[in-house]
Amino acid sequence: MTEQQNATGRLYGVGLGPGDPSLVTVRAAELIGKADVVAYHSARHGRSIARSIAERYLTGGQIEEKLVYPITVETTDHPGGYRGALDDFYEEAAVRLAAHLDAGRDVVVLAEGDPLFYGSYQHMHKRLAHRYPTEVVPGVTSVSAAAARLGQALTEAEETLTIIPGTLPEEELTARIASADSAVIMKLGRTFPAVRRALERAGRLDDAQYVERAFMDGERTAPLADVDAETVPYFSVAVLPSKVAPLEAVVSVPAASVPEASESEASEPEGVGAGSVTVIGTGPAGPLWLTPEARGALAAATDLVGYTTYLDRVPVRPGQQRHGSDNKVESERAEFALDLARRGHRVAVVSSGDPGVFAMATAVLEVACEETYRDVPVRIVPGMTAAHAAASRAGAPLGHDYAVVSLSDRLKPWDVVAKRLRAAAEADLVLALYNPGSQSRTTQVGRARDLLLEYRAPGTPVVMARDVGGPTERVRTVRLGELDPTQVDMRTILLIGSSQTQAVERGNGAEVVWTPRRYPE
Repeated sequence: MTEQQNATGRLYGVGLGPGDPSLVTVRAAELIGKADVVAYHSARHGRSIARSIAERYLTGGQIEEKLVYPITVETTDHPGGYRGALDDFYEEAAVRLAAHLDAGRDVVVLAEGDPLFYGSYQHMHKRLAHRYPTEVVPGVTSVSAAAARLGQALTEAEETLTIIPGTLPEEELTARIASADSAVIMKLGRTFPAVRRALERAGRLDDAQYVERAFMDGERTAPLADVDAETVPYFSVAVLPSKVAPLEAVVSVPAASVPEASESEASEPEGVGAGSVTVIGTGPAGPLWLTPEARGALAAATDLVGYTTYLDRVPVRPGQQRHGSDNKVESERAEFALDLARRGHRVAVVSSGDPGVFAMATAVLEVACEETYRDVPVRIVPGMTAAHAAASRAGAPLGHDYAVVSLSDRLKPWDVVAKRLRAAAEADLVLALYNPGSQSRTTQVGRARDLLLEYRAPGTPVVMARDVGGPTERVRTVRLGELDPTQVDMRTILLIGSSQTQAVERGNGAEVVWTPRRYPE
């Protein structure tokens, strides 16, 4: 530290906690009492919540710097708009505090909650901390205060906590809420109607709790669904507490079978109303490919049903039952899920990729249309398809019209597969080939290649994508005439170009594949 810096005062950002003066830390109280200057923000009405919390620790001999906002939520004629008006205010406030610091006075800036958590102090910190010796004293946040007043845990085990400002656009609020384990939504007041709608759209309204002025005069808690929007102040939060249910075990099911619902499963789970089935696409691999809607639907389920390999991609949540089975019992799995739902369970049927593309959505809907299950609500949540994931790794091979065909002849005869391949080839469509081969199906890739060579040049680009997004991902481009069936298995998808598809080596040596959006006349 230079001699000049030693001669200056020190800057302190002091957190005061949620409102009760007895929740101010010992360190914060000491600094307030010793400070030469105590600064605090207020609206134009002049009242400062921060000062009122700290009042018992003031000595009466300090210089007080009231930093009055020029605007709060109203419009402004400032040329830089609302943000420009506030930036100018923060600059002017920093100049005022810098004058005290340059004169050798220690300055305490009061902050409700924690100074660096949605606090006004942070704007002073950004402008002054690099110029003067600075200490930040943490405070109890409104998040912790709200949980304490509710007497409910925010997180347990592997749950994550999401902090969301209510000022986000409603669509973004919905997505963030849907994907959260537990959450606290800040800055309500005028944003409350949009927050409530977002909670309802995300299916979390019944879980949400409301906390107003925690540890302050006028404190109120209530189920958020019961709160009148006209009564909600800025100093309130919405809380989605921990969803972990104690003493409920995770059930493992043998992979080779789908169990019948037991007597214990037949009773309605605690806290669950009418049952439902949600068929969820988890994308081609792990959690990075999950949409926020899918993540939220998985978290909301009481039971997960699916092929064991796909269930293993979903994090284990205490209190959530998992029913794994073999990949050859789709219809039985669907019936089992619908039977659980009929008994009041919220069931998530887990499917890789998109559930409507060669996956579980069809199986579930087929059974759901039977008389026994027609009244069970069924919802489909889409996911990233294997074809689109593979295409993104290679470039843009699906940039024009394309067809999706499964090479599996287990559920349709090979003559039908060949007829569809021929029709797509004659139409000069790019082809995405699913289920190309397995240990018991070894001839389909070679037969498809030979058929397509009747219509496509041997140099046609073919993207071979295996385990996209997974730990053994391998994506490479070969030519149709060189396609080797022994290099293809059930975890591989093939993208076969049209006559217009290009494979071009770029400056970094990587080859990209793309299909023009224009087709020659």
